[in-house]
Amino acid sequence: MNLYDVVIIGIALAMDAFGVTLGIGINPILKKEHKLKFVLSFAFFQFLFTYAGGSLGYLFDTYITNISSIAGGIIIEIVGILIIIDGFKQREKELLIKNRTCVILGISVSIDALVIGFTAFHQVCSNLLLFVNSVLVGLITLFICTLGFFICRYIKKIKFVTTYANFFAGIALIFLGFKMIFF
Repeated sequence: MNLYDVVIIGIALAMDAFGVTLGIGINPILKKEHKLKFVLSFAFFQFLFTYAGGSLGYLFDTYITNISSIAGGIIIEIVGILIIIDGFKQREKELLIKNRTCVILGISVSIDALVIGFTAFHQVCSNLLLFVNSVLVGLITLFICTLGFFICRYIKKIKFVTTYANFFAGIALIFLGFKMIFF
């Protein structure tokens, strides 16, 4: 897996967190410290779940059975389709600002990172490279979510934006899945 693939995966994975960032960013009770907690939570769990998924995928591949690129591509496409379907669902607009909310949202937007880590990152040759790739995914999420909070100042039609954020993430994952299957 090259740097380009990691960046594309990082952007695709960050789209769920970006959508949630935009959704909660228009809440008038959200202060700077809350925004910082959300951004750090999203970035940390994206990193952690990508790393854990890659480690578990490597162990599974080494000691149980080989996961082919076709199976990984199919799983990534399914995740992409699920993200697109999620774009059609209504999201709750009100949010209680609590620490556990940051953790729950951080975990919920990062579940797909566990799957992607398990399927796409398990082929990484070294533990250090897996760690660096996972950190890159976390940093991309950090940047995109920070950008999302800045954009919230100017966006009035948040439902439109969050809907398309999920579609972009889903489409990117579907194309990555096709690449894994056919190339």
